Amino acid sequence: MDGVDPAAPDERDDDEAPGLRKIIHVDMDAFFASVEQRDNPELRGKPVAVGGAGGRGVVAAASYEARKFGVRSAMPSVTAKRLCPDLIFCKSNFDTYREVSQQIREIFRQFTPHVEPLSLDEAYLDVSDDILGIGSATRIAELIRQRIREKTRLTASAGVSYNKFLAKLASDQNKPDGICVIRPGEGAAFVQSLPVRRFHGVGPKGAEKMARLGIETGADLAARDIAFLRENFGSLADYLFRAARGIDLRPVRANRIRKSVGGERTFSDDISSGAALRDTLERIVDIVWERIETSRSQGRTVTLKMKYNDFTLVSRAKSMPRNISGKAEFGAMGRELLEEQLPLPLPIRLMGLTLSNLENHPSQTGDQPERKPDTAQLSLL
Repeated sequence: MDGVDPAAPDERDDDEAPGLRKIIHVDMDAFFASVEQRDNPELRGKPVAVGGAGGRGVVAAASYEARKFGVRSAMPSVTAKRLCPDLIFCKSNFDTYREVSQQIREIFRQFTPHVEPLSLDEAYLDVSDDILGIGSATRIAELIRQRIREKTRLTASAGVSYNKFLAKLASDQNKPDGICVIRPGEGAAFVQSLPVRRFHGVGPKGAEKMARLGIETGADLAARDIAFLRENFGSLADYLFRAARGIDLRPVRANRIRKSVGGERTFSDDISSGAALRDTLERIVDIVWERIETSRSQGRTVTLKMKYNDFTLVSRAKSMPRNISGKAEFGAMGRELLEEQLPLPLPIRLMGLTLSNLENHPSQTGDQPERKPDTAQLSLL
């Protein structure tokens, strides 16, 4: 099964070390699918996928009942149906998802103005100031989860820690409907106990390369010096070095201006044939354009990114004098960029497509939904 690297934290956002913060990462549980199950009682307790059911359809979200069969976001629908013959497909209803997301955002802002949305269903909160005088970030996280359940009849998981990297790892630790707290002094030990595949930015191929180098856990990674990491992992090295030690200096950024909307896919097996590349590009176009529509983004530049099996990264871009008119034009520009590169000099392990030169209006701030990277399948930049 294909895996896709979640984007590693952008080191350019690092500030000087600000001291310990109180960070909460809230992640709704199987959000799209859970909304469908909430609103359609006949779906409760059954394996549900949101997305297109046939042809080139792609799973946008899967319920926990479906995940037990291996169904994951960004998986081709035909593959999902093969894994789970009783899988029930629902068409996406983004108007409803956005409405629920706004209800959740309102709950967040009852506790702090420092909210950095990553998606319709995921956000970082900095509660260091504790404007309500509650006295505990863990208690705040519990109150947020309680109010979300009362308001939306949905469950959320939360991670609480002193930086964003650890809080995000923690929120995934006790899913669904769970909470995990990583206290000061515990971060390095927590990270070093994890398999490296849990690190954002480490996909299947990256994990395989690390395994060949004797790196399978965070502890193995922490044992390697920065020179070794730079020699073997290039631009990802500094991030890996910090992550293995539980270090992340990025602040929570409310009202962050988005610079691009996109996605990338890492393959289980390197590909080079034109037919396979074209087919993969079509799936990426489908997924990315759905995200573009969800975020109401408009932009003028399409960029194709490919990473060869020697880890060389190349990108090619094409711009229009006006905003891209729709999915058809977005896909056509992506296909044109791909055709210009064929035949490839080497097989590739990753392909991505982004829309940039975005129009700067309110929907491009952190207050507007920005669909998150799925930790198993899709990286959205």
